[in-house]
Order: sequence, then structure tokens, then C-alpha cells
Amino acid sequence: MALILPVKGKSPELGKNCFVAPNATIVGDVVMGDECSVWFNAVIRGDVHYIKIGNKVNIQDGAIIHCTFLKHPTNIGNNVSIGHHAMVHGCTIHDNVLIGMGSIVMDQCVVQSNSIIAAGAVVLEGTIVEAGTIYAGVPAKKVKEVSAELIHGEINRITNNYIEYASWFAEHNDAPKK
Repeated sequence: MALILPVKGKSPELGKNCFVAPNATIVGDVVMGDECSVWFNAVIRGDVHYIKIGNKVNIQDGAIIHCTFLKHPTNIGNNVSIGHHAMVHGCTIHDNVLIGMGSIVMDQCVVQSNSIIAAGAVVLEGTIVEAGTIYAGVPAKKVKEVSAELIHGEINRITNNYIEYASWFAEHNDAPKK
């Protein structure tokens, strides 16, 4: 059963049709939209500040979503994929974004819409990722523009696939219902 706990009187709120894996952890001031999924060993810690997550967001296996005590909350838009073992910390992720596997997005970063953070990238504190771009490397830098085909072929495809994958576990889902 997933670990979903209140912290200092604030309990996580999950939208409709969300899947939370049995060993995922969600604590504190977390508000999640509809059709989201939180996969195996993922951790969402709204203990030191709030975390707001839009609709159709998938937080894949081993990913960590956190914030900075009383300074930097984490805001995640709609139609976002957070890849396996990625870390998203005290930042803002706009709509239609893919955060690649093993990447790190640090405090005060803003990842604008229709963007991709490549696998393994480290987006340093305060970086503004321009809309419609791909950032890669350590530290992450703009490497190219995102084409409409890539938005449809990767960003939208992955978020839609994760809604389907979550449906496979529907009968076993113990996430709180809204």
C-alpha cells in the first residue's frame, strides 16, 4: 500500500483516476490533478513547502519531487512526464514538458512549455529553459528547438502511454479517491 501521509496538518490531495504504486510515497502539502500516475519507488515530499501537480502528469519509477524549506515550492503543469530517477526540486515546470531519465532540475528553475530536458541533464539553479527547446548536458544548455513532430511524437505520446499503463493497475490501486 502506498505511503500517503499528512505533515503538519496538510494531507496530499489526489485528483480523479490517479494511480499510485504500492511503494510510492506522497507526503504533506501535495495537490495532484486528474489522470496522474506516481510509479514504483517515486517520492513526492510536500513537507517543507507545497507541491502542485497538474493533470496528466506521470512521475516515473524512482523520481523525487521536493522543494526548499519556506523558499521554493514546486509547481508542475499539465501533460508532463518526469522520467525514471529524475529529481525535480523547488522549481516550476510548465505544460507539455518531458523531464528525461536521471535528470536534475534545481531550485528556481523554470522549464517553459513544449520543452524537453534530456536524460542525465543537470539544469542549474535559476535556469530559464525557453519554450520549445531541448536542454542537455551538465550543466544543461540549449541544444536545439523542439519540432511539432517531437512534441506530438514524444511529449504527448509518453503522457498518453502512462495513462494507459496506469489503467492496467486500476483494480489494485489504493490511492485515495476524490
